[in-house]
Amino acid sequence: MTSRHTPLVVVGDALLDRDIDGEATRLTPDAPAPVVDIAAEQSRPGGAGLAAALAAADGREVVLVTPLGRDAASGTVRDALAARGVRLAELPLHGSLPVKTRVRAAGRPLVRFDHGGGTPGGPGDAARRAIDGAAAVLVADYGRGAATVLRPLLAAAARRIPVLWDPHPRGDAPVPGTRLATPNAAEARALAAALPDSPSPDDTSLRADAARAALLAGHWQAAAVALTLGERGVLLTRGGSPMLLPPPQAATGDPCGAGDCLSAVAAGALADGALPEEALQQAVAAAAAFVAAGGAGSTALWRDPAGPAAPPSPSADAAALAAAVRARGGTVVATGGCFDLLHIGHVGLLESARRIGDCLIVCLNSDDSVRRLKGPGRPLNPAADRAGVLAGLGCVDAVAVFDEDTPEALLRTLRPHVWVKGGDYTPDDLPEAAALAAWDGQAVVLPYLDGRSTTALTHRAALTHRTTRAHR
Repeated sequence: MTSRHTPLVVVGDALLDRDIDGEATRLTPDAPAPVVDIAAEQSRPGGAGLAAALAAADGREVVLVTPLGRDAASGTVRDALAARGVRLAELPLHGSLPVKTRVRAAGRPLVRFDHGGGTPGGPGDAARRAIDGAAAVLVADYGRGAATVLRPLLAAAARRIPVLWDPHPRGDAPVPGTRLATPNAAEARALAAALPDSPSPDDTSLRADAARAALLAGHWQAAAVALTLGERGVLLTRGGSPMLLPPPQAATGDPCGAGDCLSAVAAGALADGALPEEALQQAVAAAAAFVAAGGAGSTALWRDPAGPAAPPSPSADAAALAAAVRARGGTVVATGGCFDLLHIGHVGLLESARRIGDCLIVCLNSDDSVRRLKGPGRPLNPAADRAGVLAGLGCVDAVAVFDEDTPEALLRTLRPHVWVKGGDYTPDDLPEAAALAAWDGQAVVLPYLDGRSTTALTHRAALTHRTTRAHR
């Protein structure tokens, strides 16, 4: 596995993206064109600059190799990236940085204006050192020449480290040996159109997308091609049967920058030693959350110029959910446990608990907490896996992990209206009862299905193993 102290290098064309937001409630008197009353304006790095900023959001060391000039737009991008911890290895830019301006009303784009542009110069020592010292390289090709002038260095890099190439119809083909190429479906139709046996561009079926991905993988000599399909997720082809990786939940919002988010997260995972399908699973989930949060235009993404904010912990997410539900007059329900092997008794309890109120938060014992309570050999599944399974249930709204023997400290943060336990407790016997009294919370006990428990499951598994060995 590669050290996170070795940088992820992003190569490509940086842009300056501007959003002008307002309301359009009338048309101009001289033409059927909307009048936008401007409420806010925002500028931010776009293109490879956005990919680099997103890659650095979790504290990873990131170097961006990109052409920048002496114009005001280049200066704005430099400052914004430096504030987020992205190091720059600049190529000379002969001309000005491209600027893309979106005008939006009620969050919906009305028109986009593009201006500026230049020609990148050749790589200097800084660019060569950056690529030579990379753990992985992400090529965010926006078809403006950066990937072209760096192609010999990228071809050499692909022979020794993972290279993820996000291609553009006007850009270069990925270099041979690329670990993962990530065109979207429309780009794949354009890129594959001239290849023999390519499906008709009018065929947008999943079968046609898979055929295009396989053709492009062979044509590019890439190890894998992943077509991004928007809300359907990603279609991965590695030479055999295609694999569809859907998002964990539906996401509605501004999709601007979702492709950069996906490629940035996937490249970081490849740098850490993940397989392409593992990297894409992480990336699809991150891109869905990115879209739901407002995409590249979200003010929260760029609010803190002092540095990249740490991603919120599950406990912080659960606390925010509880506060939001309380604020709108809803009922917060919480329950807790180890949930080491999730069984039908657990699911029944969780579904019943969710019906009591407006959200259900599961307080999950950490691995150390489970060991202290259950003894050596437990947990059977690590906390991250247990939390992921719970979060995948439709009745669970949030999961928060705690390290103590009881969730009392976490409950004082969440302050649920109802605390649910399963089994043969009485509410007054619960160790959390005293804490609940501080905010008039109510403890309730729900029955488990008889005979279902993790201990019973492990005993049955051990008995089956002994019986099987005895009959060999």
